[in-house]
Amino acid sequence: MNYLERIHLEIILAVQQEGSMTAAAESLHLTQSALSHSMSKLEDQLGVKLWQRKGRQLVPTQAGQHLLNTARRLIPQFVRTENQLIQFSKGERGVLKIGMECHPCYQWLQKMTNTYLQDWPSVDLDVIQKFQFAGIEALLTHEIDIIVTPDPVRKPELTFIPVFDYEQVLVVSENHPLKNHKFVEPEELSEETLFTYPVCSDRLDIFSNFLTPVGRTVKYQKIIETTEIMIQMVACGRGVTSLPRWLVNEYAERYAIFPVKLGKKGVHKQIHLGVRQEDANVDYIQAFLNKAQAST
Repeated sequence: MNYLERIHLEIILAVQQEGSMTAAAESLHLTQSALSHSMSKLEDQLGVKLWQRKGRQLVPTQAGQHLLNTARRLIPQFVRTENQLIQFSKGERGVLKIGMECHPCYQWLQKMTNTYLQDWPSVDLDVIQKFQFAGIEALLTHEIDIIVTPDPVRKPELTFIPVFDYEQVLVVSENHPLKNHKFVEPEELSEETLFTYPVCSDRLDIFSNFLTPVGRTVKYQKIIETTEIMIQMVACGRGVTSLPRWLVNEYAERYAIFPVKLGKKGVHKQIHLGVRQEDANVDYIQAFLNKAQAST
């Protein structure tokens, strides 16, 4: 049986702060008899005295002092947690966890997070990429709140919102023989070293939408985790890579790299933001979705 309740902590803290049972009862909106009865019952149940009288003063016993110390530590936590839960219920506070299934989208995300955080000072952001293309499961199990993905998986409990279209292109150096080609055919990459992010080949557009369907591949595939290093390797003529055209155009201002269309028709994709249906109307999540759509 649990004898100690939050009200007991509030009472002993109020008595200490207010100086008397009468003042403590008034501050807690209780009658003095109700307050005295509650604490006497606790003393009887636990077999311990919490106060001793010294003249007109109530002084905590050793047990009372221990309870008072606990109250000083826990009551502010209760109040803080209650306030946060109220804010949660209004969609005003929380940690917005974003899972990334699109490595190059970090640059896009960074453009909008600063203004979002300014608009929502009570919301923190946490960007997670550990799922490495297993983000749908993470979304379903509430490990993340939003997933950024080029490959939405339609499920009744999820909603996917298209954010922007992009074209996946081959990226080559200024001295590469394919630099001035209008487009590249799959067989032209058979002797190439291809730099890719550390994800499965079947989830890389250059394989799934270009090479694999016609039974082609590259000579070497080398894994690089960061976009900047990947671009530098390409610019130095160490190999080629495949990235969204918009990202290549940004890096082309600093590096001698050039985009080449993948096939005559190109490889065209769409970035989506996925959320759980139940959370789609939460204020701060809806605000993020709206800002993402407006930023493109």
